[in-house]
Order: sequence, then structure tokens, then C-alpha cells
Amino acid sequence: MIAIGGNLHGQKDSTLEQVGSAICEISHKIDEVVGKSKVYRTPCFPPGAGPDFVNAAVICESDKPAEAILNILHEIELQAGRKREQRWGPRVLDLDLLAVGDQICPDLAGYQHWAGLHLEDQMRLAPKELILPHPRMHERAFVLVPLMDIAPDWRHPVVGKTVAQMHAALDPADLAEIRPISQ
Repeated sequence: MIAIGGNLHGQKDSTLEQVGSAICEISHKIDEVVGKSKVYRTPCFPPGAGPDFVNAAVICESDKPAEAILNILHEIELQAGRKREQRWGPRVLDLDLLAVGDQICPDLAGYQHWAGLHLEDQMRLAPKELILPHPRMHERAFVLVPLMDIAPDWRHPVVGKTVAQMHAALDPADLAEIRPISQ
């Protein structure tokens, strides 16, 4: 599962076009996209860090290892004009590898370390290794809303809840700020 987002136009005329282009690149470079969510307008996170985002999610079928998929996602971001200058700052394209089946990477202790970081540490630290599932996917409406379209029954291998259960636990005020902008 891959989360797709962006809040700067980059080489495309709009963030919506940027997301669509990223989905095409994912299907060409990783493998077949077998599930695609609606595209949503979501508030910038953290609040005040830039313009609103456009977010979506896809599911791919691939035999590639998780690290290879992550490298391809980073190449797609770079080709779109992403510059990794500021953690959680405005960006042309953000592609997050959310999960690969029920893999936990690098291991449960490593996952728990990154998932347990305080917000201040999350904002300034980035792991050097792949962390799966994404350590905060279960807390973020901008991730779970698109996932509800394509994988409501997927079960988080650490948290033990489905996407639908994690979505139901979100603050209704956060959910109210997310609006679909395409089918």
C-alpha cells in the first residue's frame, strides 16, 4: 500500500495532476496498481506548514522487495521535483510505502521505537532504514480516509486493527476536514 500526496504544483499544472502522474509512474515502475482510492483535499500536516494537500492511496501487486519499492518511490519523487530540505514541509510529491502485506521492518522493536516517538522528535528525526508498517499511519486521517476506499479490511500487523477500525477511532473533526475532489 502506498500513500500519495503533494501540496506544490512542481512540473504539473496542479497537485491533482501531480498525483495522477505519480499513479501512472507507480504502475509502470513498480507493478500493476490493483486498487486506487479517490483523491482527497486534506489540511496540511502539521497545521500551518504550507498549503492544503491532495492525497490518495494505491495498492500494487509486486514481487519486488520492500526496499526496492521504497527506492523506486524516492526516484519518482525526485523526477517530479521533490527536494528533501525540510521534514514535513511543503512538497511537490510525497510517496510513502505504508505496508507490504503484514511485514514488520526492521523488526518489532525498531517499529515500536519509531512509532513511539514524541511529536517533536518525529518532526526532526528520520529513520535511516525502512520502517513498516508506516509508524503513524494508524493515527492519520489523510492516510486512513483514502485507504478506506481500497483496503478497509487490511489488518495492521502490530496494532491489530483493520483500516476500518482505525478510521472509526479518528477524531470526527479531523475527518470532517477531508473532502473528495475526484473519483
